[in-house]
Amino acid sequence: MSGNWSLYIIILTVVNILGCFWIIRWTAKKKTAEEAKQGDTTGHTWDGDLQEFNNPLPRWWLWLFYITIVFAGIYLALYPGLGDYAGKWEWDQESQYKQEMAAADKKYGPLYAAYAEKPIEQLAKDKKAMASGQRLFLNYCATCHGSDAGGAIGFPNLSDKDWLYGGSGDQIKTSILDGRVGAMPALGAGLTPERLDAITAYVLKLSGREADAKQVEVGKAVYSELACFACHGQDGKGNATNGFPNLTDNVWLYGGSPGQIKETLQKGRMGNMPAHREFLGEQKAHLLAAYVYSLSN
Repeated sequence: MSGNWSLYIIILTVVNILGCFWIIRWTAKKKTAEEAKQGDTTGHTWDGDLQEFNNPLPRWWLWLFYITIVFAGIYLALYPGLGDYAGKWEWDQESQYKQEMAAADKKYGPLYAAYAEKPIEQLAKDKKAMASGQRLFLNYCATCHGSDAGGAIGFPNLSDKDWLYGGSGDQIKTSILDGRVGAMPALGAGLTPERLDAITAYVLKLSGREADAKQVEVGKAVYSELACFACHGQDGKGNATNGFPNLTDNVWLYGGSPGQIKETLQKGRMGNMPAHREFLGEQKAHLLAAYVYSLSN
């Protein structure tokens, strides 16, 4: 924070606190002879007979306001809040976070270490371990994959047996630790409406659904011409090593309707599973991988 901004925040904060003190003092001052006396009405009337009386706040209520002002002064002296001033105790949220994480690691670290000694496939059968794994999943994964791991458009379903990068314990753990990045290039520039309809029909046929036979024949040629086989294979079954989707299983990450398939072909797709290595560490990722593995096994 620059010096000018720091000074601006200090002045604004102090002026606000002093302003609150002045308002309390001003409203609590004695009234002049011309002003309404205590117990008199102020002259304001609503709804015919609802009048405002000039009565002071209860003393205990007034002192609560003074206490909050004193508290604000003490707080700002001890903790950061006045621009660049770090406070007498020099507290910061990063240090607090590290302290809490260190305490949690000391308490739970041996438990995670014991879980990490077991192979993922074996750990997935441990009900107590899976209860802990589920809590990790709900905290870190449910936002994208859902609390039931059923996924959503663009976010994989983790409870079935369809895996872009493989569903073994080690493959799942690698996905969690290092993340995944998948890209389907946009083909719109090379597709006329007729060719787009044809290759869509071919993809639908690959997944076992009904499609116009003539369009399927044309679409097969377009599939080869655009070198779609380079990623998805000649048979359309994909490649788990590189995360290329299987087009024959009728499982769709971005939707399998003709319109959604056309949108994927025209505009492409970009998927990103963030890496959690630095955030979770090996041991927690091991337990989480076991839980994810258990969902489909």
